[in-house]
Amino acid sequence: MKTLRRFLYREILTSVGFATLAFLALFFLFDLMDELRWVGRSGGGYTISRAVLFVALGLPQHLYELLPITVLIGTIFVMARLAQSSEFTILRTSGLGPGRALGTLLLLGSAFVVVTFAIGDYIAPASERAAQLVGARHVGQLTTGATGAWLKERQGDHSRAINVRGLDPEARMHGIRVFEFDEHGQVAATITADTGAFSEDGEAWLLHGVRRSLFERTAEDRVLVQRSVDAELRWPTRITASMVSAAVLKPDKMPTVELFRYVRHLEANGQSAQRYEIEFWRKVFYPLSCLVMVVLSLPFAYLHFRSGGIAGYVFGGVMAGISFFMLNNVFGFAGNLQNWSPWLTAAAPGLIYTALSLAAFGWLVLRR
Repeated sequence: MKTLRRFLYREILTSVGFATLAFLALFFLFDLMDELRWVGRSGGGYTISRAVLFVALGLPQHLYELLPITVLIGTIFVMARLAQSSEFTILRTSGLGPGRALGTLLLLGSAFVVVTFAIGDYIAPASERAAQLVGARHVGQLTTGATGAWLKERQGDHSRAINVRGLDPEARMHGIRVFEFDEHGQVAATITADTGAFSEDGEAWLLHGVRRSLFERTAEDRVLVQRSVDAELRWPTRITASMVSAAVLKPDKMPTVELFRYVRHLEANGQSAQRYEIEFWRKVFYPLSCLVMVVLSLPFAYLHFRSGGIAGYVFGGVMAGISFFMLNNVFGFAGNLQNWSPWLTAAAPGLIYTALSLAAFGWLVLRR
């Protein structure tokens, strides 16, 4: 049995490896062609070598997104080829029954799950941050929209609304505005700062070029305004660098733990976290799609192919895999609009396709 398992694993890993390299090379070429338009701009500091570095740093994110698809393509190709050459029939007569074949592929799929999770939670975020630093040096600050990123924080009966216009390559904040409200919802103070940095202990922001306005209401319902200017100010807050990055950047670029912390922060401050909750659960379930892909490929081993007919079946399997990812995106948008349960929204496509794959597998085994 070990010999059969080694044979299947070697064939599948080789096929998946070739498919992955082909897709990564294609994406690298397209991204590099798109990035070359920036070469020579900004005083000529952005060279071809830096463009290549920027594109190369984006490959781990592409690998994370492509791995389930290449697992499907590679596994379908191997299963269909073994069925066409009658090698899978020989494997079945050698003791590779339906249950054992499913268990063998699920074991390999579990290894792909671990690899996908490691790439998506550790390698891709680190390389994405490095790519952002390289890209921001010639594009400028990282921003989201014309007004920047908005965050909210509660401290007792008081609340704060914080606006950050953008982040520079050194993770400094620019164009900071803070609006503090009292227990009655009235503005108690405003703070504007030219730049800001995160303290090492994570308990405050270090603001520079600060202008403060304090609003004090008297018994006669008059408002007294006290203004002050400070070169530097340590402003206590629980908003961390990862939370600001999450508000400025896309949530799918964040590690799962940081995304979970940001969801908790939004909920604690009475903000809508539906979009980020769905993205969190998609990050949790996305590596498991590798298991869905290997289950989806197994029925192809029980088909009978005529000469030259393998290409059509492989193409059909690939289209089924692509439809899985399209359904995954559709469920994500629909769940956000219809306020569906986040974990069910993220898990539903995988459950549907797993059920269909197992039904097809069972029908083929019983019929054959």
